[in-house]
Amino acid sequence: MKKLFGNTGGLKSNQIKRLQNLYRRRIPPEYLITNELAREITRFSHEIRRQIGLLINRRGKIKFVIIGNAQGIHIPDTREYRASPGRLKGIKCIHTHLYHEPLTNDDLTDLSLLRLDLMAAITMKEDGYPSQFHIGHILPGSVDAKPYLILPPIYPNQLNIGSLELVSALEAEMDKVSSALTADTGKERAFLVSITSSSMNATRDSLDELKELSLTAGIEVAETIIQRRKRADARFLVGSGKLNELTIRAMQKAVDLIVFDQELNPAQIRSITDRIDLRVIDRTQLILDIFAQRAQTREGKLQVELAQLKYLLPRLVTKNTAMSRLTGGIGSRGPGETKLEINRRRVRTRIRNLEKAVKTVKKQRKQQKAKRHKRGLPVISIIGYTNAGKSTLLNALTDSHVQTQNRLFATLDPSSRRLRFPEDIEVIITDTVGFIRHLPKDLMVAFRATLEELESADMLLHVVDISNPRFENQIKAVDKILTQLKLDGLPVIYVLNKQDIADQAVIKRNLRILDGVAVSALDKTSLLPLIEKMTAAFCNV
Repeated sequence: MKKLFGNTGGLKSNQIKRLQNLYRRRIPPEYLITNELAREITRFSHEIRRQIGLLINRRGKIKFVIIGNAQGIHIPDTREYRASPGRLKGIKCIHTHLYHEPLTNDDLTDLSLLRLDLMAAITMKEDGYPSQFHIGHILPGSVDAKPYLILPPIYPNQLNIGSLELVSALEAEMDKVSSALTADTGKERAFLVSITSSSMNATRDSLDELKELSLTAGIEVAETIIQRRKRADARFLVGSGKLNELTIRAMQKAVDLIVFDQELNPAQIRSITDRIDLRVIDRTQLILDIFAQRAQTREGKLQVELAQLKYLLPRLVTKNTAMSRLTGGIGSRGPGETKLEINRRRVRTRIRNLEKAVKTVKKQRKQQKAKRHKRGLPVISIIGYTNAGKSTLLNALTDSHVQTQNRLFATLDPSSRRLRFPEDIEVIITDTVGFIRHLPKDLMVAFRATLEELESADMLLHVVDISNPRFENQIKAVDKILTQLKLDGLPVIYVLNKQDIADQAVIKRNLRILDGVAVSALDKTSLLPLIEKMTAAFCNV
């Protein structure tokens, strides 16, 4: 490990050697610092007119000696001391101040952002000897703008402050606060963050959907945050000040995860995870996580793993810190989770193998289509936004028992059933994976074999949750994906589902606009107009 950190330019070789000798010193763990060592660094700091800092672990070993300038020091990368929820960093920072000033805003920001055990500044007398020791520590449970407490200054004869007991008490209180916030759920707690230059209504709609996705993934949402910017920050997406604020608030609210509504590029993931001690994922990774949880069949698992690894590959160029924040917990579960730390060459090999396997699935689907074509059975595919009620409609039409749940992406693996109309017309009716706005590109590619099931459809039932205030945007999102798949020329019947809980004026207006049928998939008697419309469509062919 590098013994000296900072700019040693202008220092003589004997001065550098004196600094290196500091690295060998040990401090009794209960002491803030020894009086002898404090005198040594203040006199040296006075001599070279620069601040000197020490990073000391809980065993009293000096891990870094930092050379700053007259105004401050820059704390080096401390990633090996990552603070887990309810815990501090395990190191304290002791440094000199040249101008009798107490702890500065920069000192207190570093204390809070890095979750240091303690931050201390030593002021000095005119002759360079220590004068006062200014100490601050994190304040567990603080909900105001100051997540720290500054202690009264102490003097050189008061340095046995019981450091280990103090830090242990702080962590116990932090753990208590964290437990109180998470006791009811035991889930990961997250901030949802969106950076926008568009209308607030559209941004709130997108964040509401991100919240639904988070709840589906098993995340407890602590807070949603919107930052308006003319353009996203190239390094951090949000501004650096906002990122600092998020980190401090996360500590106060026992949050260990930040979910961005926008997709993060590899450079942004690296910059953010180098800056903060929180796990960070984006909307794409969250959706991949949900798909990983839902995939049941071999086909579904292949497709999800392929999408996960394609998302991961460009991000393997980032540092290990960034990669560690992409692993473990929400955002990294499922078939690909055991492969998230392997190198790029092995990932590429795995991707090639998965692509071959998906091609095999595609061939098998073509064979199934050929058999259906020989039997001359028409195919109706149920499509729609996720959680619109597609599986419930399939069950109601065919007396089936496909699993249904009131959550996003409850169905990943398509289900097909036979349906006989009163005029003795028999069809195959197929449920499909739900669509969503900003569906990840890699996921679209991976699920191409499944979505190609729609190509053999003679008719589409577009199920719309008419009770959802965002149903118009959801219709547009589904239509956009159909256009991308070149399926926008197929006959479509719009099924306005959940009419029992929707505004009747909204239903009436959209029945006219969409030429659709209003139903409640939970009430079979409401399906008669839909069955009549489907029957008429096939009788007129």
